[in-house]
Amino acid sequence: MEEKKGPGPGKTLLGAAARFIKGERPEALKGLKGVWLVISSAGVVCVLLTLVLGLCGEAGWAGLCAGCAVALLLLSNLWFRERVTNPILGLGDTARRIADGSYGSMAEKLRDDEIGRFVDAFNDMSVKIGEAGRTQSEFISSVSHELRTPLTAITGWSETLMYDEAIQGDSRRGVEIISAEAGRLTGMVEELLEFTRIRDGRFTLNLREVELELLLEELAFTYGELLKHDGIELIYEQPEEPLLPVTGDPARLKQVLLNILDNAAKYGRRGRRIELIGRNEGEYVKVQVRDHGPGFAEEDLPHVKERFYKGRGKERGSGIGLAVCDEIVTRHRGRLTVGNCEDGGALVTVELPVKTQ
Repeated sequence: MEEKKGPGPGKTLLGAAARFIKGERPEALKGLKGVWLVISSAGVVCVLLTLVLGLCGEAGWAGLCAGCAVALLLLSNLWFRERVTNPILGLGDTARRIADGSYGSMAEKLRDDEIGRFVDAFNDMSVKIGEAGRTQSEFISSVSHELRTPLTAITGWSETLMYDEAIQGDSRRGVEIISAEAGRLTGMVEELLEFTRIRDGRFTLNLREVELELLLEELAFTYGELLKHDGIELIYEQPEEPLLPVTGDPARLKQVLLNILDNAAKYGRRGRRIELIGRNEGEYVKVQVRDHGPGFAEEDLPHVKERFYKGRGKERGSGIGLAVCDEIVTRHRGRLTVGNCEDGGALVTVELPVKTQ
């Protein structure tokens, strides 16, 4: 009985090629990995043919195969840059925007391949991060607004009770504690509301020319008197030359400096002294606040400007004061840096660009 013969190798190869062209490909040959496998295999074949033909003395054919191998190498590099490197670089740019706070930023999907599916997953993640950020801001804003009314009542009644001379001893001390804690909570609520305004884009600056020297003198006088009651001395060093004017929002700049001074009084209380310094330095006006307390812990220094980072200190707070200050200074095209002095104490520096004509 005669055996039935299968198709020859030539027909098998032609059939496989036809199916490949139609898109009927094995999983290993699909997408970017398939294209890369075909190109790299073709390059290997050209190199092997070059070697074989060279050994057989076919210099012309060997040179042709070598040229094909070089051409495949160049084309594969161009293809890799266009199909893989450039999309990944675009994803990197989008990731940096998200890291800088632009939650919900979307990367452009160029093709429906492995990179394209990765872009889909990346965009889905970005959308969910944006939704989570909005939910967080809405929750913080809602809670903060709800806390305002009872805090106002507690503060008002505690201040009223302070004027009642019939309340003495431990009762008066309790009222003083209630008043102080209510004031602290009110400050935290205001910081949280400021944070949500920044996150929601409702934060605005009323820019005009600001004489920082006058602002520093006002702060040194008014805040210095308040610190005296806590046994802390605020020393303001008059600049050797008049401070140059800057462009800024005076209310926001005052908010920044008051927050820094408040932190210096809170965390550097043991040093009993705070120094406020202002001077011109190139194209910037530099304002420094230094306390003589324990300073920042080394492990906290890289994170103290991050939102909701509280550090390892004993003092309590919302953890967003310096984050808000950093945002305000950045929007003034300035820089806020924190560090420690060599002989002890924390040093916070605000640099603001000089007003240009």
